[in-house]
Amino acid sequence: MSAPAHRSAGIVTRGLACGIDLGVVLAVMGGIYVGALFLRLLFSPQEFSFPDANAVLSVTLFITVAVLYLTACWAVSGRTVGAVTMGLRVVSRNGELIGWLRAFVRAVLYVMFGFGLLWAAVDSRRRSLQDILLRTAVVYDWDPDLHVIEPEI
Repeated sequence: MSAPAHRSAGIVTRGLACGIDLGVVLAVMGGIYVGALFLRLLFSPQEFSFPDANAVLSVTLFITVAVLYLTACWAVSGRTVGAVTMGLRVVSRNGELIGWLRAFVRAVLYVMFGFGLLWAAVDSRRRSLQDILLRTAVVYDWDPDLHVIEPEI
C-alpha cells in the first residue's frame, strides 16, 4: 500500500473501531461473569443463587478489563480487534510501537476520558486529546506486520 495507507485516521473510523473494542470488552466481562457463576455453582451447588447486581464491581471490572486489553494490544502490536477490523494502528510520532508505559497511560486516558476522542473531529491533523498529550498517532495501516511508517502529522 502506498501513502494513503498511512494517513491519520478520522473520527468515524476511530469511532467504529472503538465500538468494536467496546463489544470485545463487554464479551470478556460476560465470560468472567459466567466463569464466576460456574465456580460458585461448583463449590456450593446447594446454596447457589444468582448474585445481585453490583454497580461498583461492574464499573471496576469494566475499567480494569478495558485498560488491560487496550494496553496489551497497543504495546504488542499497536492494534486492537477494532483497529484490525478498521485497518488502523496506534504508533508513536516516528511510526514505531508506543511501548508498555505509554500504552498504559493512553489506555487509562481513553477509558476515563473517552470524550477526548471527539477532538479528532475538529483537529486538522485528526488527533485526539490523548494523541496530543502522549505524542501518538492513529493511522490507516492494512499491513499485518508492523513496519516503520511516517504518519501525516
